[in-house]
Amino acid sequence: MARLLLNTGAMNIDASTLLVFYDPVALAIVGGGTMLATAARGPFTDTLNALRSLPVLVRRPFDFGPARAELARAERVAHAKSLLAIDSQVLKDADVVRGVEAVADGATPDQVEQLLDRLREERLDRHTVVQDFWAAAAEAAPAMGMVGTLIGLVRMFRSMDDPATIGAAMAIALLATLYGALFANLIAAPVAARLRRLSRAEESERRGLVAPFRAFARRETPIKRSRAA
Repeated sequence: MARLLLNTGAMNIDASTLLVFYDPVALAIVGGGTMLATAARGPFTDTLNALRSLPVLVRRPFDFGPARAELARAERVAHAKSLLAIDSQVLKDADVVRGVEAVADGATPDQVEQLLDRLREERLDRHTVVQDFWAAAAEAAPAMGMVGTLIGLVRMFRSMDDPATIGAAMAIALLATLYGALFANLIAAPVAARLRRLSRAEESERRGLVAPFRAFARRETPIKRSRAA
């Protein structure tokens, strides 16, 4: 029975059927209009950052483990040799690099914690800008779909004396509304929601770096000060 249903579905849904739902004019109006309307709300760098954030969607959520392992490796090098022997180029996590550099400069535990808090806040601000971009795109897409619908209706009414063009104009009107709804609810809104969840998970994980960094600074700061004296 299941095989029969699959075979029936394959017969009913073919390439020609799907092509009925494709219209380049409606797609250009909705896609281009949505991106243009969203990009106009802020600087062009926000648009670039929003597009660059798309690969993050397929990555795993941030894990505290690798960053903590990098810090532990830096602690071992500092204990065996010195802080100056730590090569920051082998450290991949930006917060770990900045924290180790701060400790090497003699930062106290409180100063290191303030640095990590500031880095988290700056990262959260950058993430919020990107999330707001895709949320704004989800809001603009249905409106652009309505714009496409109006354009299609205007074209249809202006060519009522030519029945051959009515179908194409009506297709633009209907498909533009469809594209706007699909783009908003299946692309832009889910992207914004997933980026928001990933950002919250990363910030929660990164708070775990505060305690080991405070302990690291507590051990190294007196040593560095005694050497300077």
